[in-house]
Amino acid sequence: MAVYTHVSADEIEAFLNSYDAGTVVAFKGIAEGVENSNYILQTTKATYILTLYEKRVNPDDLPFFLGLMDHLVKKGCNTAAPVADRKGNVLKVLCGRPAALISFLNGLSVSRPGPDHCYQLGQEMARMHLAAADFDLGRENALSVAGWQDLVSQCAGHADDVAAGLKELLHDEMSFLKENWPYGLPEGIIHADLFPDNVFFMDGALSGLIDYYFACNDILAYDVAICLNAWCFEGDGAFNMTKAMWLLKGYAEVRPLSNDEMAAMPTLCRGAAFRFLLSRLYDWLNQVEGALVQVKDPAEYIRKLKFHRAVKSPSEYGLDL
Repeated sequence: MAVYTHVSADEIEAFLNSYDAGTVVAFKGIAEGVENSNYILQTTKATYILTLYEKRVNPDDLPFFLGLMDHLVKKGCNTAAPVADRKGNVLKVLCGRPAALISFLNGLSVSRPGPDHCYQLGQEMARMHLAAADFDLGRENALSVAGWQDLVSQCAGHADDVAAGLKELLHDEMSFLKENWPYGLPEGIIHADLFPDNVFFMDGALSGLIDYYFACNDILAYDVAICLNAWCFEGDGAFNMTKAMWLLKGYAEVRPLSNDEMAAMPTLCRGAAFRFLLSRLYDWLNQVEGALVQVKDPAEYIRKLKFHRAVKSPSEYGLDL
């Protein structure tokens, strides 16, 4: 989440007039995240998230994102969902941007996940994969192999200004992934951004998933690889196999991984690390002046990518073929 478009109190009050959501008590911009403008909005009836979709989001994708969230809630998943106005509309316009009112999930994200957090995440991610299987819309992953090549082309010229040798690393990894990406594995709808700040817990129990704005159709095990990157490295850069084993155990208890999926995990983890290295590098090189947003340092994912490049076997993630 982030704030690129600033909204006044009068504009928010006018926006809420078409909803049965009460009147505004307080609202505040949220700095976390990178993609859209977000406000936490408290009314006389409830608390909501107000999201304005910025220029990087294709408006044609919004029915998929919002419809998926609604579908998952109806299937019993713990996730935020769009709120309809009195006419049944969930997608509106505010300050010239597409906008939606989203239900508020109680809970807090954890800054230092433990093995039990990882176990619960694995279970809930697998439930989400299964629940989304009969969703009738789809969306291609714009940040898969072809998209990575575009980002490499845009970022490579200034990559060495960020870290020595980064340009060569980008080209080498891009060549490897183009030649070795594991097509043919089970696919479905994935979240694609299940970082700890998008997962809430209350009293130690997972209370919900949020922020589905990278969701797409892709390899299901790739979502697992994204989470291994996001949840199983310590602050000093060390990979925590215990956390990885519990995350994978939780996932497999709900949706078992095939031998082919497990064998592909080192490459999938490399791809996941590369994807977030590239998007962070792009944002680092193209910061938006005046935006309330925390730009994330790409160096974290340089280290993670180098770890995965040295992995020789799925057993190094706690997988037993």
